[in-house]
Amino acid sequence: MEEQTSDFSDYIGALKRRRVSVFAIAIMVFLLGALVALLWPATYKSSATILIKEQDIPSELVQSTVTSFASQRIQAISQRVMARPNLMEIIAQYKLYEEERKRLTTEEIIEEMRENIGLDMIEASVVDPRSGRPTAATIAFQLSFSGENPTQVQKVANELMSLFLKENLKERSEKASETYVFLRDESERLSKKISLLEEKMAAFKKQHVNTLPELAQLNQQLMNRTENEISDIGRQIRSQQQTRIYLQGQLAQLKPYGVDASLDPATRLQALRTSYFGMLARYSAEHPDVIRMKREIEGLEQETGAVDSSAEQLKQIEALRGELAALRKKYADQHPDMVKLERQIKALENSVSTPKTSSLASAAADNPDNPAYIQLAAQIEAADTEIRSLQAKRQQLEEKLADYEQRMVEAPQVEREYRTLGRDLQNAINEYQNVHTKQVSAQIAQQLEQESKGERFVIVEPPILPEEPVSPNRPAILFLSFVLAVGCGLGYAAVAESLDDAVHGGKSLAFTLGAAPLAVIPYLETDSEASRRKRRLATKATAA
Repeated sequence: MEEQTSDFSDYIGALKRRRVSVFAIAIMVFLLGALVALLWPATYKSSATILIKEQDIPSELVQSTVTSFASQRIQAISQRVMARPNLMEIIAQYKLYEEERKRLTTEEIIEEMRENIGLDMIEASVVDPRSGRPTAATIAFQLSFSGENPTQVQKVANELMSLFLKENLKERSEKASETYVFLRDESERLSKKISLLEEKMAAFKKQHVNTLPELAQLNQQLMNRTENEISDIGRQIRSQQQTRIYLQGQLAQLKPYGVDASLDPATRLQALRTSYFGMLARYSAEHPDVIRMKREIEGLEQETGAVDSSAEQLKQIEALRGELAALRKKYADQHPDMVKLERQIKALENSVSTPKTSSLASAAADNPDNPAYIQLAAQIEAADTEIRSLQAKRQQLEEKLADYEQRMVEAPQVEREYRTLGRDLQNAINEYQNVHTKQVSAQIAQQLEQESKGERFVIVEPPILPEEPVSPNRPAILFLSFVLAVGCGLGYAAVAESLDDAVHGGKSLAFTLGAAPLAVIPYLETDSEASRRKRRLATKATAA
């Protein structure tokens, strides 16, 4: 059996059969939409447009301490403005949501007010000065509030706008102040650190005053100069020693006493005694010359009062011994001059009451009278004094040289510690200078914010009293209600027709029986049926 197909007449027939239900449902849906459009309370909206104005002074001259993007700051300000205490204060001040407060919790009311607050960014295409690329930047924003009372809406929008402006100024001032205080504290900390490092550096220099790196070259020069001075003093000592040996050789060849007869009686007495001892070495005591000289000596002794000649004899013995030592370098022991001097010395020793060698030497060196002998002896003594002075000076220079060498040994370790201290001090100074420069910039930026010359919010359009509600759109609701009503009625008819198994019309009968009917007689309604139908219709209308 072929499937029955429906044409337009079938749809018209189905609509006629169910026209009452379709119209009832459509009317009910439309009436509900109309009630919504009429009873939905009007919502008014008041908005303020705020421009983000750049700072008056070029950023190349004064850098602001607030570096975040405007959209970020606006969102952050929005979170602080729409905090619970602020919203509760606004609700209490302007008596908002009086009916809702009777049946809703505080959190629900706060959430509803946050939904009624609108924040829309206004962006524009600009060129980023850092990258040179076009980008979208927030140049303004729109702040709005929605409510049922136009006057309340305007006042609340004004209050929110004031809070945004106040929070922006507060945030920028606090950030500028916090930046300045932080940099100031950091600058003070670094200043104290520099002072401690300078004190440590001064103590280190005081402790290692002679081994500092800048004195390394000077210490090397001093050490070289000291070595040269030690070498020079060594040469001087050797020269003085050679001179002393030479003078001692000359002194050995001289007699400590002179023989000039034109001298004074004491001197002549001494000279005669010397000659007398010489004669005794050559002649016997009974020789006429010896006797004559002895008488002359006795006369001079009486004249000068110098009767005891032991000391003079000792000096004479010492002088003769010196002369004997000089002759030994030239002659042999059997030489006549050597023999003569030995006899003379022996005679003098025999005539002295204390013939001890040590006493003879001591007495003979007491009072020499030979000028040449005295001069040489003085030169030898001067040479000895100079040698002792040079040796003492060399000892001092050797001690200084050892000190310089110790400085050179300690120099590498001292230099390492000195460089470390200097590097720490220089790093601290550089860091302080950097922080101090930033502190000055932060202070200028703080003054910039205090004088409101930095980036700020400028009111372009303040909130105005709304004259027309922004919602609901009643004509649109009515139109949508009509469309929905028609759709619901036709939908009901289509669903009901698809679920109905009854046979309607000749075509449906022919499809069911498989044969076309001979004639189609319409249903004839009786009076009682018509009455029942009217009563049902009235009941439905009353229920609707």
